[in-house]
Amino acid sequence: MIDGGNDVRRRPQRTFLFLQGLASPFFKRLGKALKQQGYGVERINLNLGDRLFWGMPGSVDYRGRFEGWRGFLSAFMDTRGVTDLVLFGDGRPYHRVAIATAQLRGVDVHVFEEGYFRPNWITMEAGGVNGFSSLPRDPETIRRLAAELPDPPRPRPIQGSMPTRSLWDVVYNSANMGFPYLYPGYRRYRPNHPLVEYAGWIGRLMRRKAEARRAAAAQAALTANGQRYFMLPLQLDSDYQIRLHSPFSAMTEVVDFVARSFAAHAAPDAHLVVKLHPLDNGLVNRRRATHITAQRTGLGDRLVYVDGGNNPRLIDGASGVVVVNSTMGTLAIERGRPTIALGQAIYDLPGLTHQGSLESFWRDPTPPDLEFAAAFRKVVAARTQINGGFYSREAIEIAVANAMARLVGPAPAVSLAWTSENAFREAGAPVPGE
Repeated sequence: MIDGGNDVRRRPQRTFLFLQGLASPFFKRLGKALKQQGYGVERINLNLGDRLFWGMPGSVDYRGRFEGWRGFLSAFMDTRGVTDLVLFGDGRPYHRVAIATAQLRGVDVHVFEEGYFRPNWITMEAGGVNGFSSLPRDPETIRRLAAELPDPPRPRPIQGSMPTRSLWDVVYNSANMGFPYLYPGYRRYRPNHPLVEYAGWIGRLMRRKAEARRAAAAQAALTANGQRYFMLPLQLDSDYQIRLHSPFSAMTEVVDFVARSFAAHAAPDAHLVVKLHPLDNGLVNRRRATHITAQRTGLGDRLVYVDGGNNPRLIDGASGVVVVNSTMGTLAIERGRPTIALGQAIYDLPGLTHQGSLESFWRDPTPPDLEFAAAFRKVVAARTQINGGFYSREAIEIAVANAMARLVGPAPAVSLAWTSENAFREAGAPVPGE
């Protein structure tokens, strides 16, 4: 049942409804900052992990089935006078319904994601990201917009904490696994059970040192011998950029597709380097799968697998980079390497990526126009990128301050300082300057 909020005279000027975020206190900090400036803040929890990481009074729990989500959310938005919807990721089933419901009502949608540019950035885009992005697609429009924009300030360096990120993830999933009866209708958006994923991670951690040595040796051999190679950085099977915005259902399909094309059309002395994503859960033995593909396609030692290595150095030495729609594509473009995107990507534009076929890419890859690449980055940064991060106290503080400036405008200096200092104290961290 949804109650309260019917008296229009008592409603704040804007009311922000938060849905699922990451296993991170970022949304909680952002919600507090909005409340401190007098805005309405609402939250719907879909599971116990959501509730724990929100941790603020007044949130509402949705315990019904997914089939009833649209009706519940529609009534909630109307009753509470929601003007803005805030969520992380626009591909989750609950969020796809929420975005459509909001757009029907003229509610502004603010989608957070990992940064289009890494590191130091996160994404906050209106309406949707990646394949649902509203960024301009016309090169001339991008050039014109870039010319009208001031040079962006240099971002503050962001240091994430992998142990902290892992701990928060375990806390979030443990709560959901331990008390599933509290939210009986909840449907997970990830394809694998958390315990299965953790088992895969443990196996990968046990192989980490050996894989790092192998990757270093492979990279040294590629650079020392001056071998011509192309690079294929993998994404995650669970990534909605693969599941929604590409013609592939899994990364094994990507490797097989690219390897077959490479075997048939690349120069006989060229190599193809398959690089594992650093956050791959290890459930698929990618090394073995790549070896099978190498034998099946006749590539043999020309198909090289690495789990580790230095991304910038590997990219700099590559004759070209093949991506589906990974942010590695933006890195490759900015470093002047020919790049081809096989899925929907915001950077798949004439002047940035190879616009011909994959077969032609192996023989005559088109390099990016670096002047246009700089203009593209300027526009994307101004419209969608926020300096900050999700996985350390300092990174979250920077992200919250910059998200607030984008959402509601700069706060008064005293108010912002109060918010920042108290967030540090709440987190048990020393306040800068004290």
